[in-house]
Formats: sequence, C-alpha cells, structure tokens
Amino acid sequence: MKILFHPDRKDIQLASVLYALSDPIRLSIISDIQHNGEQACNGFNVPVAKSTLSHHARTLREAGVIHTRVQGTQRMLSLRTEDLNARFPGLLDSVLRAYEAAEQPVPVMKAEESSN
Repeated sequence: MKILFHPDRKDIQLASVLYALSDPIRLSIISDIQHNGEQACNGFNVPVAKSTLSHHARTLREAGVIHTRVQGTQRMLSLRTEDLNARFPGLLDSVLRAYEAAEQPVPVMKAEESSN
C-alpha cells in the first residue's frame, strides 16, 4: 500500500495552506469535517467526480490541513487543527468563519432602515 505524505508540523507552509483553502470545494470539505468530525472521503456531499474529490483531499493533505487515515478500504479525513493553530494561530477559525458567513444569505434592508 502506498504511504501517504503528511508534512511535519514544522514543515507546514502558510502559502500551501492558503492555496489549499482557496478553493470552494476544499473549504466545503474542511467546514464539513469541522462540524461533523472525521469522515470517510466518499462521505462528502460535493458536486464533483470521485477522482476530483481525491485530488482535493490530496491537496489538503499535502498542505498539512488534513490528516488521512486508512481504515480498510476507506480513507478517513480529519482536520489537523492542533498543528495549524500551533503554526498559524487563529487562521483556520478565521477562514472557516468567513467562509460560513459568506454561505449565509445576506439580510435585505428595508428602504426606511437604509435612510436612518
């Protein structure tokens, strides 16, 4: 079986993490893991092919954002929150808060509220 690459904590680079978090599909995966915990790679509800999902998981793993654990035929994905917070305090929380805020519908102001 192929050994999966996971960078050591000290080798996680800010540019790689930001690149990995710059894609909406990857942000969706990270948000899902944060809210639901470790999940199988095929458990994400994303509008991409299985091979594309594998590519996104590999990008996140090689950047140091997630850890992939092989369990039988499944690949279980979990966040490397402790490692990311040690290297870049608050980054993951800030990115996820911004992502989730943007996913919510923006309230519409009434005409009389905007004139005050």
